[in-house]
Amino acid sequence: MTATSVLVTQRPGRSGRAGRAAKPPLPWANPAVYFVALIAVGLMLAPIAYIITGGFRTNAQITTDPAGFPAPWVASNYLDVLTGDVFWRLVGNSTIVALATTVGTVALGLMAAYVLARYRFAGRGVLYAFFAAGLMFPLTVAITPLYIVVRSLGLMNSLGGVILPQIAFALPTTIIILVPFLRAIPDEIQEASFIDGCSRLGFFWRMVLPLSLPGVITTGILAFIGSWNGYLLPLFILNDQAAFTLPLGVQSFASQYSVDTAKVLAFTSLSMIPALIFFSLFERRIVGGLTGAVKG
Repeated sequence: MTATSVLVTQRPGRSGRAGRAAKPPLPWANPAVYFVALIAVGLMLAPIAYIITGGFRTNAQITTDPAGFPAPWVASNYLDVLTGDVFWRLVGNSTIVALATTVGTVALGLMAAYVLARYRFAGRGVLYAFFAAGLMFPLTVAITPLYIVVRSLGLMNSLGGVILPQIAFALPTTIIILVPFLRAIPDEIQEASFIDGCSRLGFFWRMVLPLSLPGVITTGILAFIGSWNGYLLPLFILNDQAAFTLPLGVQSFASQYSVDTAKVLAFTSLSMIPALIFFSLFERRIVGGLTGAVKG
C-alpha cells in the first residue's frame, strides 16, 4: 500500500510538470513597443559605439568627418594606452579600492543584517529604520563634512580615505537587501543546529552564510560596481595623481591630452570595458538576488 500511495502521489507531479512544459509561449506584444525599445537601446549604445570606434581613428579623420567610421582603422591609440603605465596604475588603484570596499561592505552588512533579522531586542525597528534612512542620504549632501572628517583622520590623498566612506554609504543598501534573506531562514534550522551542538558563530558560518549566498553575491556586485564607478568622492579626497582611481584618471587624462581626441577616446573605451564585462557576467546574479530579497 505504501508503494501504491507513492506512485499515486508522484503521478500528479509528473503530469503537472508536463503540463507546465507544454504551456504555449507568451504572445508577441504590440510592434510599437519593440520599436520604441529598439530606439531606446540604440540611443544608449550609440555613444558607446562612437567612443569605441573613435579610438580607432586619427585626429585628422575626426576633424574631417566627426561622425564617420575609421578609414583606415588605426590601432596605435589603443596600443599607446595599453603599453603605458598610467592606465594600468589607475586600474590597479580602482581594483584595490573596489575589492576592499566590497569585502568591508559585505562583511559588516552581513553581520549587521544577521542581528537585525534573527535577534529581538529593544530598538531593533528604530535601528533598521536608521539604516533605511541612509538610502535617502546621498553622498553629495555629506561631501563637505565627510571631507573634514577624512582630513582630520589624516587620510587625504590615500586610498583608505576613499574606501572607508564608500563602505559606510554602501551599508544601507546591503542591509536592506540581506535582512529579508536572513529573516526567511526557518527557526527550525537554527533550533536543530543548536541541538546538534552548533554554536551561534558556527550556525552563522555553516548555515546562514550558505543560505544567504544569493543576497551576499548581489550586494557584493553592487558594492563593487558602485565603487569602481565612483567619481565624486575620489575627486574631493585624492589630489595626488599616483592615487587616482580610473574615473578620476579619465578626467585627468582628457585634460592632459585635450588636443589628442583619438587617444582620449581610446583611453575612455578601455576604461569602460572592465565595468561592462563585470556587469554583463553578473547581471543575472543581481536580478536573482534582488528578486529573492523581495520574496523574502
